[in-house]
Amino acid sequence: VLRDDFRQPPGDVVVAAGEPAVLECVPPRGHPEPSISWKKNGVRVSDKDERLTIRGGKLMVASTHKSDAGIYVCVATNVVGERDSEPAELVVF
Repeated sequence: VLRDDFRQPPGDVVVAAGEPAVLECVPPRGHPEPSISWKKNGVRVSDKDERLTIRGGKLMVASTHKSDAGIYVCVATNVVGERDSEPAELVVF
């Protein structure tokens, strides 16, 4: 089972360059419990970038760069399929 409704979709975030940013997401209820990943401008975000941490639905950017700005989508995935959240914008000024 994977419900359609995100318990908390990410919201827009505005930060100054160099500041940390946190995008929060609480996935829909599902069985098994869905795992969370993120997409930026349609491309899956890799946590190989040491500035990025994905933990418990949160996407944390330690020190934002101008290049981090974009449209982010939270993706909930389990064996049934995957659901994308509404998009949220990260603005870096």
